[in-house]
Amino acid sequence: MNHPAPANSRYKPTCYEHAANCYTHAFLIFPAIVGSALLHRLSDDRWEKITAWMYGMGLCALFIVSTVFHIVSWKKSHLRTMEHCFHMCDRMVIYVFIAASYAPWLNLRELGPLASHMRWFIWLMAAGGTIYVFLYHEKYKIVELLFYLAMGFSPALVVISMNNTDGLQEVAWGGLIYCMGVVFFKSDGIIPFAHAIWHMFVAIAAAVHYYAIWKYLYRSPADIIRHL
Repeated sequence: MNHPAPANSRYKPTCYEHAANCYTHAFLIFPAIVGSALLHRLSDDRWEKITAWMYGMGLCALFIVSTVFHIVSWKKSHLRTMEHCFHMCDRMVIYVFIAASYAPWLNLRELGPLASHMRWFIWLMAAGGTIYVFLYHEKYKIVELLFYLAMGFSPALVVISMNNTDGLQEVAWGGLIYCMGVVFFKSDGIIPFAHAIWHMFVAIAAAVHYYAIWKYLYRSPADIIRHL
């Protein structure tokens, strides 16, 4: 039975949990690459291509960096500096992923004069979060979690104010799934395989958001058939 880890130490997963942490994101790398390439293929203009690239890079980076970190944590945990470095990268890429996930909605939908500033402000927030991780990694975990949630919800205020609301229901569902997964994200050592379960919530939410981007911001299924 897994017991709660002491408050002043990081929980050490079992061998099976390490494997689950690796595979739950490793298996998503190839689909993420294919999905990103599809959006790029379906782009009608340069701005759509740039946006597809931004979103795709964030999506692929999330799964690649997460997988590499968990492999290092599993197989090279004795190399403390290397593990610490990849753990920081794993946390930093979440900020990039959040910004990239909003980029298609902020770049490809018509926004008001004030709301349009969110297009660059969200990347400023991502940069701020990255700097925070670099300076205070693992020191104030609750603050870091609040930063993730604030960054996830702030652009939503702009997105839901768009005149065209197609796809926003899927965006909301994806956000809800992420929030539900946070319970497992904070339950290492309490719930068996908690982190791997968190990975599954991330995968499902990312899939929901990808579907919405593909369906409502790029081409419709009928357009895809004609294009092929």
